Amino acid sequence: MTLRLQTITRDEHLAFVRSRPSASHMQVPSWGDVKPDWRAESLGWFDATGRLQGAGLVLLRPLPKVKRYLAYLPEGPVIDWHDPDLAERWLRPMVAHLKSRGAFTVKMGPPVVARRWSADAVKTAIADPAARRLGEVTATSYEPGADEIAERLRAMGWQRTEPGGEEGFAAGQPRYVFQVPFAGRSLEEIHKGLNQQWRRNIKKADKAGVEVVRGGYDDLPAFYELYAETAERDRFIPRPLSYFQRMWTALTAEDPDRMRLYLARHEGEVLAAATMLTVGTHVWYSYGASTGRKREVQPNNAVQWRMMTDAHALGAAVYDFRGITDTLDEDDHLVGLLRFKAGAGGEAAEYLGEWDFPVNRLLHKALQVYMARR
Repeated sequence: MTLRLQTITRDEHLAFVRSRPSASHMQVPSWGDVKPDWRAESLGWFDATGRLQGAGLVLLRPLPKVKRYLAYLPEGPVIDWHDPDLAERWLRPMVAHLKSRGAFTVKMGPPVVARRWSADAVKTAIADPAARRLGEVTATSYEPGADEIAERLRAMGWQRTEPGGEEGFAAGQPRYVFQVPFAGRSLEEIHKGLNQQWRRNIKKADKAGVEVVRGGYDDLPAFYELYAETAERDRFIPRPLSYFQRMWTALTAEDPDRMRLYLARHEGEVLAAATMLTVGTHVWYSYGASTGRKREVQPNNAVQWRMMTDAHALGAAVYDFRGITDTLDEDDHLVGLLRFKAGAGGEAAEYLGEWDFPVNRLLHKALQVYMARR
């Protein structure tokens, strides 16, 4: 049965997302409002009865000095990726539509997991001097059908891209993430799944009198102060405060629970803070921030445990720590973050990654050259 592709309203898009167990927080209509440098458009796939079967948020960004666009579907679209007729029913119509909109390249991130590694497997890999990258370590489990989807994409002419940053044209989302399954588990079982260090730190924070509270829009500057300190310490370029204010306004207008802010206080001082995002039964730890002061009272573990507790109360099926490094090199400062996330139990997951379809090969190549020289 063929599908009809057309633009849809925000309300239609949001209703479709709400009808599903989960979708990426980057595939809800309000995410377009978070990205003012991009033009957002909602696409819908309809069956013969007029029922919406799939949806996608497309972000369009103009190439400098040319009226052509990079079309980007972060962690989307939300379609039936396992349909044997994936190319003809879903993707070819999407590419044709975006080409008519002036897209010179289409970039997407299929929300399809390929492999998983248990927390113990990750811990063993970090300790193994012979292991260089997580992707080279034997996985604990393989998701059925993922390899076939990748082959279908290659046969269509899609090219897998390397993970990148998220600024400008280097729009890229993490291929490797760390997730803690919540479905069918009690909070006590989730707590037991934490490693000994995590449980000890949560207890230590509680004993020291660390209080974790929910904040609001007016607390974003306090979060940002710690975030800027974290950026300097961990050597990454921070987003401006206005980004988080825009994110809060856009996402909570769509759903009051879409974005939450948590702050860990000790003796009146905010020591750590984090944002949490929710779509359906999927909950993400989005941005974290902490000061180097009073680390002995373990505010980071306290914040995470409070968010995990609240996520469980919301009926979450998965608590997602978002991106992790693929490198297992002990000298890389990101390995410490990997070790921290793995301490929560759960599993590392590898998605299919992001894929490009060069509609105009000359402009696509020009973009690659431009990005390489930045």
